[in-house]
Amino acid sequence: MKKDDPYHDNSMFKGAPAENFKKAEKLRSNMTEAELILWSKLKDNQWGFKFRRQHPIHLFIVDFYCHQKKLVIEIDGAYHNAEEQINRDKERTMLLKFQDLNIIRFTNDDVVNKTNQVLKKIEKELNSFPL
Repeated sequence: MKKDDPYHDNSMFKGAPAENFKKAEKLRSNMTEAELILWSKLKDNQWGFKFRRQHPIHLFIVDFYCHQKKLVIEIDGAYHNAEEQINRDKERTMLLKFQDLNIIRFTNDDVVNKTNQVLKKIEKELNSFPL
């Protein structure tokens, strides 16, 4: 694999374009209620793994990312139920998986109302991937 291949690399950012870093910074200062709730749990490093929020990867900005485990956590609002967005999410997931990443998705409602279940599922995912 070529070092400058923007489509597949081993870096933490997977060739993310420079403009995504500015967008990510804005998203970090305007997080949703569900993102704030989950971030309050993930930032404490309770499982011994560092998470990043609103992290640029490849062509996207993912909600949360654990580089050590190559785990992406996405929180989906209601607009993700629209057919067009479902198709976009499938394409996004395919491209992220192409980057050797694992993706787990939750709804806003799950994070807000079933936080403990969400955390248990995240812990299970973290334990299922080798270092």
